[in-house]
Amino acid sequence: MGDQTVNRRLVAIFYADVAGYSRLTGVDEVGTHEALRTGLAILTKAIETNGGRVNHYAGDAILAEFGSVVDCVTTAIHAQRSLAAENEDVVEDKRLEFRIGINLGEVIVDGNEIYGDGVNIAARLESLAETGGICVSGNVADQVRHRIDVDIEDMGDHQVKNIDLPVRAYRIVLERSVTPAKSLTSDKPSIAVLPFDNLSNDPDQEYFSDGITEDIITALSRLSWLHVTARNSTFSYKGQYPNVRDVAKDLDVRYVLEGSVRKSGDRIRITAQLIDGASGNHLWADRYDRELDDMFAVQDEITGTVVRSMESELSGAEQTRALAKHPQNLDAWDLCQRGMYHYNKNNFVDAEQSITLFRKAFEIDPNLGLAYQGQAIAISIWSVGSGKTNLLDEGLRAGNKAVECDRDEPNSYSALGCILYVNALLRDANFEESISALEQGLELNPNSVASRHFLARSLMDTERAEDALVHLETALRLSPRDVHLGITLAAHGMAYFLLGDYEKSVEWTSKSKRAQHNLMGPPLAGRIVALDRLGRHDEARAKLKEAKSRHLDIINVVNNWKVSYRDDLISGLEDVGD
Repeated sequence: MGDQTVNRRLVAIFYADVAGYSRLTGVDEVGTHEALRTGLAILTKAIETNGGRVNHYAGDAILAEFGSVVDCVTTAIHAQRSLAAENEDVVEDKRLEFRIGINLGEVIVDGNEIYGDGVNIAARLESLAETGGICVSGNVADQVRHRIDVDIEDMGDHQVKNIDLPVRAYRIVLERSVTPAKSLTSDKPSIAVLPFDNLSNDPDQEYFSDGITEDIITALSRLSWLHVTARNSTFSYKGQYPNVRDVAKDLDVRYVLEGSVRKSGDRIRITAQLIDGASGNHLWADRYDRELDDMFAVQDEITGTVVRSMESELSGAEQTRALAKHPQNLDAWDLCQRGMYHYNKNNFVDAEQSITLFRKAFEIDPNLGLAYQGQAIAISIWSVGSGKTNLLDEGLRAGNKAVECDRDEPNSYSALGCILYVNALLRDANFEESISALEQGLELNPNSVASRHFLARSLMDTERAEDALVHLETALRLSPRDVHLGITLAAHGMAYFLLGDYEKSVEWTSKSKRAQHNLMGPPLAGRIVALDRLGRHDEARAKLKEAKSRHLDIINVVNNWKVSYRDDLISGLEDVGD
């Protein structure tokens, strides 16, 4: 080994792969194979004509090297335009389209093969490219920026598997005949749910594992912001153990969910894990153990829990992805994700930032319901904390626009109900309007934690605290690790305050604080008064002083609330201050 010399050289690395190849073969195996032969022939000819050398073919992928970075990129542009022309007369769902990744790096040469991080990065860049597009590394972009006649767009830094440092990616902007930048995987998130494995010894339980999978697909399909691959595509993997990253590439999705079902006696265990399709990293995993008294009730319960947990995790993953992007490359979707990141912090400064981001989002896309949902909720947070009403009309317009954009989207009704609740709280309006909107949202999605939370708040403010607790307990069961867990815990505290159980009120608001939630609005005032009525006067005074440092004057803020228990809270706060 010590006598062997490693042969290295610096080259431009070209890596191309077919987008969604497994799906295409499922639609037309023979036709796809013929189209692949044609596509590889076009790529090979373009590479060899422009001074490149093909190193390797692997199924639907091709690896090549060039001595010139400019020749490599111009070859990719020429090839993609030729492939687009070849597809002009092909129906869209049968088009065979390649993604191309290009990197400049040092490789290890072994005969006709090349190896090393330089090759790996080119392959990772290929997976970041849109269908029919080209993605290049930062050093490639620097070399060709002023030498080719197309634009180059910065895609930001990306952490890719098996590469220590983030990779800066750039998109080569082709003409409009090529799939635009807003493809499935670069715009709204997308997911494929693989058939859950039946780990039971009883093959008759196969229908149960299939039923769980189908229910989850159906439930996820109701989230309008999420693209969900159809059952017929994902069930083509049944009985197989594919590489998740290959599945993501073949089905053109950003996330993959997989899981298993095991039945033993009268108990059943279901596991599920959510995976980032580009990196292969696990984003979330959980296990569910249940008594099997009613198989279908268990199926419904687990489906709701899995989907709600995933919705929270997917939202967090999308916000992280948007925050990593360069500000100059943010589209309406990314602005929404950044806005959600800020309003999830639940404080005035971040709420103001999120309001600005949502405004920018619907200026770009006036029909993006998510932007109006976010705007309504962000204004609700800001208004409750400040006690000010000057943004409420804008929030009401946003809530109504969210419903107008999609009348079948439960989150739109949650957002409308939220802003209607705050409008009633601060303007002496009708809480029944918020209750109606939130109940509509729950009819569409009984697993909506947001709808249950704000419905509970509206019920509390109409002297129905016991009914409110039912919804709050359901919300907590549905999403015990929710991003807004602290708010739900705080609402529990307020409900118990209204029922006169000050011990439990303080207990639940303490849980909220431990969940890193900044108490504000009614729950904060309720906690201070509850502490005082329990004889913990020094704590109550300290909390009131702290509240006044964060608010202009909490007593004046409470005085703005148009609720039946306002006078009780104000007199309680005044007793604390004496």
